[in-house]
Amino acid sequence: MEPTANELSQFIVSKLASKPTTSRLLVGIAGVPASGKSSLARLIVDKTNALLSSNSVAGQRDIAILVGLDGWHLTRAQLDAMHDPKLAHDRRGAHWTFDGPSYVAFAELLRQDLTTSTPIITAPSFDHALKDPTPHAVPIHPHHRIVVIEGLYTFLAVEPWEDAAKLLDERWFVQVDLDEAKRRLVKRHVLTGVAKDLEEAFWRADENDEPNGKFIADNLYHPTKTIISIDDPVFTPT
Repeated sequence: MEPTANELSQFIVSKLASKPTTSRLLVGIAGVPASGKSSLARLIVDKTNALLSSNSVAGQRDIAILVGLDGWHLTRAQLDAMHDPKLAHDRRGAHWTFDGPSYVAFAELLRQDLTTSTPIITAPSFDHALKDPTPHAVPIHPHHRIVVIEGLYTFLAVEPWEDAAKLLDERWFVQVDLDEAKRRLVKRHVLTGVAKDLEEAFWRADENDEPNGKFIADNLYHPTKTIISIDDPVFTPT
C-alpha cells in the first residue's frame, strides 16, 4: 500500500494548499473490519507530515494528526447498564456500542475557525490493555491543520453519525474482499488475544464483525474515494 499512501498524502498536501489558513482539512477513512484502514491511515499521516516538513523550515511541528474512532467506544460499565448487557458485550464494535453524539461534537469543534485564541481540542483513545477508552488522550493543537479520523463509522449515513460525515472534507472507503477480511480477522483475533482460540475467532468474525461490515457497506455517506485494499505485509499482525 506504499504507492497508494504516497499518492494520497500528496493529494492531501495539495488540497491543504487550497484551504484558507483559518480552517482545517478533515479526512475520514472508513472500511469494514480488517480492511487495513488503520495501517493505511498511519502511513498517510506519516507521509503527509514528511512531505510538509520537506517543504518548510527545519524543525516545524507536525501538521497532520491521526485520531482513531475506537476512542468513542462505550465503556464496559456503560455496556453493563444496557437492557441486554450480554448482547451489548457480544456485539461490542457495532455502531450502537459507540458514543455517536460525542463523536459528532468533536467533529463540530474541529470545523471551527482557527484563530490566535483557538483552544486545544482533545480526542479519546482506546486502551487495549484496559479494554476501555481513555478520555482526552490525543491533543489536537491549532497547528494541526490536517486531522485524519479512521474507524468503522467515520461517515455513516445514519443519525447521529451523518452529521459528522457532512463535516468531513474527504471520505475515503477502503474496500476489501469479504473472504480476505475474514481471513485477516480470524488471524488477528487469535494473535491479539481477542479470541482464546480459532473457534471463538470464527464466531466473532461471523456474529459480530461480518454484520458490522455489512452495515457499514450499506450505510456509507457519499465516499469521495474508494481505495482497494491489498494483502500487504503491513496489515498482518505480528
